[in-house]
Amino acid sequence: MNARITATAQSTPDNVMTNFDLEKLVDTSDEWIQSRTGIVQRHVVTDDEASSDISTRIAQSLIEKRGISSNEIDLIIVGTVTPDHFTPSTAALVQKNINAKNAWGFDLSAACSGFIYGLETGANFISSGKYSKVMVIGVDTMTSILDFQDRDTCVIFGDGGGGVILEPTGDNLGIVDSILHMDGSGGKYLIVPGGGSRIPSTKESVKNRLHYIKQDGKTVFKYAVRGMSEVSKQLLDRNQLTGDDIALFIPHQANKRIIDVAAERCGISEDKVLINIDKYGNTTAGTIPIALNEANNNNQIKNGDYVLLSAFGAGFTWGSMLIKWGSE
Repeated sequence: MNARITATAQSTPDNVMTNFDLEKLVDTSDEWIQSRTGIVQRHVVTDDEASSDISTRIAQSLIEKRGISSNEIDLIIVGTVTPDHFTPSTAALVQKNINAKNAWGFDLSAACSGFIYGLETGANFISSGKYSKVMVIGVDTMTSILDFQDRDTCVIFGDGGGGVILEPTGDNLGIVDSILHMDGSGGKYLIVPGGGSRIPSTKESVKNRLHYIKQDGKTVFKYAVRGMSEVSKQLLDRNQLTGDDIALFIPHQANKRIIDVAAERCGISEDKVLINIDKYGNTTAGTIPIALNEANNNNQIKNGDYVLLSAFGAGFTWGSMLIKWGSE
């Protein structure tokens, strides 16, 4: 029994920060940011917004679009590295906010691969036959862990997320196949050092700016290009497909140069690649579900189309997923 996507949704904060706004905060320029990343602007939360607020808006939109009651949701999975709190989970806060009395859930930490990891997890709960409606959300409030003195990282990220509802289908539709990977030896290249049990929060850890994301950009770029392209090509080959068979490629929106290389190596033409990094920046676990919702809303995918997802994130985590589209 496959799991298919029956509803999509997204939410981003109203507040927009352009590259020109960043020029006033850090030594950078619009030309520098656009030429290296493809980013023009990103959405940024206000002081009273957090990941659960974005997630709740996504969840409410999913329920409304699907035309169901929140009591019909069996499970809520939230992929995020910026939860409101260590505990309770963001999933628990969403469950409370939408009054999903019959749902249980949890947060899942896989950075930029969080949404694909969540889809894989939710799909397996569906295929077990025990669950009929699983909500999967990918969301991050990256500005909460950005150091605006570090121009190499603060220009990349934004806030926002998206989500889906998964339901069972007996047809040859839905999530067809996936390949997921993790290599913990790459963790040191993209990390938030402080705040956990290894380096608990202290005056010294705050002073040393250890609660912000740190990235070795060149190393991450190299691994991301190879990881996303190789796993996507492997997934196509395993299912006896080529780039010509893919109706839409939705890659993680980390850097336009990474996306271009991955698409080229998979033989996917430029017109089949969804790129929206210019509008949102890198929202980590939020990029793929935001793009998926935009594609769904814009009728870029129809029943029977093959959709390919691919992501690479801290951990290192990476993977690709093949979907044969079939929504209600």
